[in-house]
Amino acid sequence: MAPVRKDPRVLIITPEITYLPEGMGNMANYMTAKAGGLADVSASLVASLYGRGVDVHVALPNYRTMFNRRIGTFISRQLDIYRSKLPTDRIHLAEDRVFYYRDKVYHNHAAENLKLSVVFQREVINNILPRVQPDLVHVNDWMTGLIPAVTRRMNIPTLFTIHNIHSMQALLAHIEDLGIDAAQFWPYLYYDHPPGGYEETRENNAVDFILSGIFSSTFINTVSPTFLAEVVRGQHPFIKDKIRYEVSAKYHGGAAAGILNSPDPHFDPRIDELIPRNYGPNTHAEGKAYNKCLLQRHLGLVEDPDAPLFFWPSRLDPVQKGCQLLGEVLWDVLQRYADQRLQIAVIANGPYQETLKDMVRRGNLHRRMAVASFEEPLSHHGYAGADFLFMPSSFEPCGLPQMIGPIYGTLPVAHDTGGIHDTVRHLSVGNDSGNGFLFEVHDATGLRWAIDQAMQFYSLPKDVRQRQLRRIMSESRHQFNQAKTAEKYMDIYRKLLGIERKSS
Repeated sequence: MAPVRKDPRVLIITPEITYLPEGMGNMANYMTAKAGGLADVSASLVASLYGRGVDVHVALPNYRTMFNRRIGTFISRQLDIYRSKLPTDRIHLAEDRVFYYRDKVYHNHAAENLKLSVVFQREVINNILPRVQPDLVHVNDWMTGLIPAVTRRMNIPTLFTIHNIHSMQALLAHIEDLGIDAAQFWPYLYYDHPPGGYEETRENNAVDFILSGIFSSTFINTVSPTFLAEVVRGQHPFIKDKIRYEVSAKYHGGAAAGILNSPDPHFDPRIDELIPRNYGPNTHAEGKAYNKCLLQRHLGLVEDPDAPLFFWPSRLDPVQKGCQLLGEVLWDVLQRYADQRLQIAVIANGPYQETLKDMVRRGNLHRRMAVASFEEPLSHHGYAGADFLFMPSSFEPCGLPQMIGPIYGTLPVAHDTGGIHDTVRHLSVGNDSGNGFLFEVHDATGLRWAIDQAMQFYSLPKDVRQRQLRRIMSESRHQFNQAKTAEKYMDIYRKLLGIERKSS
């Protein structure tokens, strides 16, 4: 590798991004090329680094249809603002018709996602890396897992960020058929079994994408410290032993860290343009009551500013997000808290949505529970109008709703795992501490107990509750801060480039 420039050039490689994170968060359908939190994190990191004067570049697929479909709308105005900060000569698009006509980032079929990944990486390897000539490369998730092997051969330090523990496999023959000359770097990839030689490996030994990224990168990070510790401890049975071994090797070798994601700064009820009435810590009581009544009216719930309203903001995925626990406790909770007029608003997509809708129909619960599909403005309204939010995830690499909620005075009822453990503390009114309600055992009994804790808080005198909410909203806005997240990535960049941090 050539000597590092005076102003090192950083290339961030991501399969999804929001060109401008303004007003955007953890959900999917308001974005330019987004499937999840990776898009927000990538965009905010790029913007924060550029704002610090870093020579930062970004590589992503040219999703023409998705990039252009909002031109002339609110998004186009945001896009112009973002590009004025980040000139287009720093945005490097992977060109191939496989991307041009897509209306979403990922496909429903694994084989198509594998093709998207390989074609994207082909363009990065063959065209973007030679053009940018970075001093440091930052790649994200399995979709970029081959690139660290290339940069390792080129002696370019590389950070590999793990957002989700998910991977794909492919033979070298398939990778090469799609245009990547893997013979140049095949020894740096991670295979299903130890390779005996190039020819044998090419046809009979599958490459694992996320393991290759972990194995070949200089440094790795997960998106929360606790999730990293959980992986190293082998806490989650669904994580393959090989992944745990490789992550553990990096961790014990001092080449792994956990860095919490943070919400977009426009998730702030004082300035949020997508909620009916803005409010802050000192005006939250009036603002939340107003927003709650409008949300109840929109969803067909009984309009009642004093009714405790619980909000479900995350994808309805029973494998990870714990929505089946809500289904298990639903009847009991609504019955036990009928006198308190407890309500539930679900604003999310996912496979469990129809189950919840059916429960509402069968129980004739329409005035006490609503299930609506995700829309970005409606989701913002949910944060602004609800009192509590559900996040009973079985595992959580990071999570954003449990950080966004307290900023809006909406307290999480959550399972104590991963990124939730790093961001939610059980509320203690007597000690003026905490920002939510945590349960430790992931089952219906645990969730029911946490709901009871939330309702006990809601039954306190209004002045007591309002004092706690003022504290929580103020603390959360400062705690969950993108500038802090960006600075932690900068610390890793400096370490990989051998640059001393300037003293303030």
